[in-house]
Amino acid sequence: MATKRRRRAFPRRKVCRFCADSALKIDYKDPKLLKYFITERGKIIPRRISGNCARHQREITLAVKRARQIALMPFTTTLPH
Repeated sequence: MATKRRRRAFPRRKVCRFCADSALKIDYKDPKLLKYFITERGKIIPRRISGNCARHQREITLAVKRARQIALMPFTTTLPH
């Protein structure tokens, strides 16, 4: 009895939103834009999930870290024990 092998269907590759729209700028003073790139726990979302290119992912990471330093964004969330 032969078993059928299925090929895994890969989802469509995400496009970097900053490459697609040159009007969007990454700025550490804009926490509304940066909040889309961190989880509820405060971790930075990796580029394979967010769909950013390597260059813009580095800029996002730097902007999030700068925003955290001047208290525009939280480092982590406080969880009750």
